[in-house]
Amino acid sequence: MHLPYGGSRHTESDTTAPALMFDDVCVTYPGSQRHALCNVTACAQLGSRVALLGPNGSGKSTFLKVAIGLLPIDGGSVRVFGQPVGTAMHRIAFLAQRSEIDWRFPISLRRLVATGRHVHLGWLRQPSRGDIAIVDLAIERLGLTDLADRQIGQLSGGQQQRALLARALAQEADLLLLDEPLNAVDAATRDIMTQTIRDLHAAGKTVIVATHLHDDLEFEYDAIIRLSAGTIVQDRAPATASALPVAGATRKDVA
Repeated sequence: MHLPYGGSRHTESDTTAPALMFDDVCVTYPGSQRHALCNVTACAQLGSRVALLGPNGSGKSTFLKVAIGLLPIDGGSVRVFGQPVGTAMHRIAFLAQRSEIDWRFPISLRRLVATGRHVHLGWLRQPSRGDIAIVDLAIERLGLTDLADRQIGQLSGGQQQRALLARALAQEADLLLLDEPLNAVDAATRDIMTQTIRDLHAAGKTVIVATHLHDDLEFEYDAIIRLSAGTIVQDRAPATASALPVAGATRKDVA
């Protein structure tokens, strides 16, 4: 199972800087001559709820992985709370797509959620009673308490997706990057996760949600970043939200 935390550097962040800033970012995967992201400039303000919208292959997952430091960039710059990527990892939580997790891994749901605390503890310290309480509360918020001791491979798809979000909650991060959290889930899971995202926003967290779904975007998000073939093709703040310039770029051909 890939757990991208531990050993991260912690620095004091700029409390006035945007939560996330991409400036003319380009990314190319090894062995490819085509940019996965090309000249992407975008800004997510503190406390905003942002939809990263686009079809499969548009660059959404790449965008989020760059923000968390899992992929290097070819050019441009990325800032998280005003700092270079990797210096404020305790403030960022990443929910990967369910297909990227090895659900055969022999741990329980509670153990999976508890890995969200490792960025604070490191890999050697044991969780305290306070850490355990945070984990149990996250599990409860996602309606998974009765399943806490179940092996993660025995969960349904919707339960697995909720477990990943519970893990992100347990980290108590200020910026949450969620990759297709509502994809192929049952109606009950969709409702629980949508309400959890609303609650995070109400608590002042910054949430960026990668999605290909167009339902209720105008009402659920403060702003929308639209990606196609690795470039921003359109960006705007919905008319229902206060004027919030979240992203800005002109379309450029992908190399």
